[in-house]
Amino acid sequence: MLFCAGRGSRMRALTEKCPKPMIHVAGRPLVDYALAHFDVFDTRVANTHYLPESLEQHLAIRGVTTIFEPDLLETGGGLKNASSLFNGDAVFTMNTDAVWLGDGAVDALRSAWNPDIMDALLLTVHLSKTHGHLGSGDFDIDADGRIHRGGDLVYTGLQIIKLDAVKEIADTAFSMNKVWDALDKKGRIFGAQFDGQWCDVGHPKGIEIAESALKDHGNV
Repeated sequence: MLFCAGRGSRMRALTEKCPKPMIHVAGRPLVDYALAHFDVFDTRVANTHYLPESLEQHLAIRGVTTIFEPDLLETGGGLKNASSLFNGDAVFTMNTDAVWLGDGAVDALRSAWNPDIMDALLLTVHLSKTHGHLGSGDFDIDADGRIHRGGDLVYTGLQIIKLDAVKEIADTAFSMNKVWDALDKKGRIFGAQFDGQWCDVGHPKGIEIAESALKDHGNV
């Protein structure tokens, strides 16, 4: 599941006529950096809402199923709304406003996933390995691999999550944070760390920062 429905208001003028996932970074639409990690999956779904036409056409060419949201449902609500399109108990979800420096993000989660004890597994990166990130850390990981709020680990926007954990939320529109908080109380949310580096492209300066980081790492 690729989250593509947001209005991208932090991008200001850049999203007046263009949905955020279609903003170009180093000559490529931002959404393509997320898609590069999801080419191993047969079923790929993206939710759309704001200025969806160009994004839906772009994704259709790449074999991605889109589901239009007349009203914004946020990340948790968006996944719940699309849940019938997936087979299996758990799915990978990914935000589409980041650029990754390094490979193996999906494999890192897949190898650490243990459905017997986990309802969600979030991929994090240490604050020191981020570019363009304006905030502090999001989580800390304890000795058992469970994550808790606070600490120097930043959520990269990639996770594995069981669909039942999302369906348990009665609301129609809700953030994934609501699911995570419920799972934290149950001790069912875990974290893994990404070995590479990660660029936050959720704001205008993030584009230049990401392009510079890509060039430094020989990716452009």
